[in-house]
Amino acid sequence: MKALDELTFDNRFARLGDGFSTHVLPEPLDEPRLVVASTAAMALLDLDPAVAETPVFAELFGGHKLWAEAEPRAMVYSGHQFGGYTPQLGDGRGLLLGEVYNQAGEHWDLHLKGAGMTPYSRMGDGRAVLRSSIREFLASEALHALGIPSSRALCVIGSSTPVWREKQERGAMVLRLAPSHIRFGHFEYFYYTKQPEQQAELAEHVLNLHFPECREQPEPYLAMFREVVERNAEMIAKWQAYGFCHGVMNTDNMSILGITFDFGPFAFLDDFDAHFICNHSDHEGRYSFSNQVPIGQWNLSALAQALTPFISVDALKEALGLYLPLYQAHYLDLMRRRLGLTTAEDDDQQLVERLLKLMQNSGVDYTLFFRRLGDESAALAVTRLRDDFVDLAGFDAWAELYKARVARDGDDSETQRRERMHAVNPLYILRNYLAQNAIAAAESGDYSEVRRLHEVLTKPFEEQAGMEQYAQRPPDWGKHLEISCSS
Repeated sequence: MKALDELTFDNRFARLGDGFSTHVLPEPLDEPRLVVASTAAMALLDLDPAVAETPVFAELFGGHKLWAEAEPRAMVYSGHQFGGYTPQLGDGRGLLLGEVYNQAGEHWDLHLKGAGMTPYSRMGDGRAVLRSSIREFLASEALHALGIPSSRALCVIGSSTPVWREKQERGAMVLRLAPSHIRFGHFEYFYYTKQPEQQAELAEHVLNLHFPECREQPEPYLAMFREVVERNAEMIAKWQAYGFCHGVMNTDNMSILGITFDFGPFAFLDDFDAHFICNHSDHEGRYSFSNQVPIGQWNLSALAQALTPFISVDALKEALGLYLPLYQAHYLDLMRRRLGLTTAEDDDQQLVERLLKLMQNSGVDYTLFFRRLGDESAALAVTRLRDDFVDLAGFDAWAELYKARVARDGDDSETQRRERMHAVNPLYILRNYLAQNAIAAAESGDYSEVRRLHEVLTKPFEEQAGMEQYAQRPPDWGKHLEISCSS
């Protein structure tokens, strides 16, 4: 394991030059202190977990110190925000400190969010507050534990620095890790500003470093775009299967690698509601839960437009046509597994849709329903779950179809069924009220709840002794929390 001063930097994005980013130093936080750290994320950098408790750790990720080899850069990009194009965005409160490669040869961006003003801050102060930093940290690590592609979070550093949002809060920084922080909006920026040389350089950079296998194809850029389509189809299928709502699917928040990042007003479903809107600023419901699938396609179309200098329109349209079938295949495969099924039948899609419609009208807890469905035999499970539904006749009809489907699927034991279903149906998810409880304690100086919740969420499928309170339905107040872009 390495100490902090033993990290090896290779700042490949910074070498693209000033046309792609601007050199900016972090603005230090006052009295930086560790709020929480992820030992799993630290392991990606080969870091000894013990270094998180040292003063230099908080100083480095609180903006006070910097490695000599680091080259902090604020990236420039643009993007479609709520459907409208914004010509220039960029890292308004974040900095790419540099790229570190580990002993396995993997490169990881060190991206510090809340690091102060940059040329792209527009009207913002460049800061992040403690609550938003905690939420992003918890979400990054929770999604990863669920098997959903995501950026990672190494730590949150708190401070005494005052920051004004709706009220005065305390500033914080979160250190994010990803193989790349390049977004759809990077390509849009150079396309719409008519900088073909820089756009070609960006495309080569992404192709060579992140999609090298596409070099072997007759049309490398087309192969890369197909891979982006496939990754996004799979990622969004996992969002939908696990009830995750991103909240702000602008093209500047979409990773070219098909991973979840730029967490703001996200939420996991409590009661199943296909029309749920987690961002109270999203007045039209553009990014509602059910809209995430078509918005994913819309965003890929926006990226495709920016790639027309490299790929024919017909080829781009053909590649875009892969999105919905791939999404459906990934989604249905995961939902079959969530239902405990190991084989495929033609009516499985209808079986899933009928269940979700019944859930929609009954206020059924999405996560706990699937977990309890795997606690015992299908016949006993549906009997116990029946009272959660308003339409009892409708549920009884579905239950008969489900029991018959399970009987056709195989004759494994009740123990095998439970183990298989519990391996894909989490007991613990990052509910908004759990995050809020942890945030409230942290804002009063008690970080124990953030750390405890983080630890629980790293093992979402395993029943953990003494942690029953994290597997409960939320109280009524917990279902009505307003989450905004500053959250």
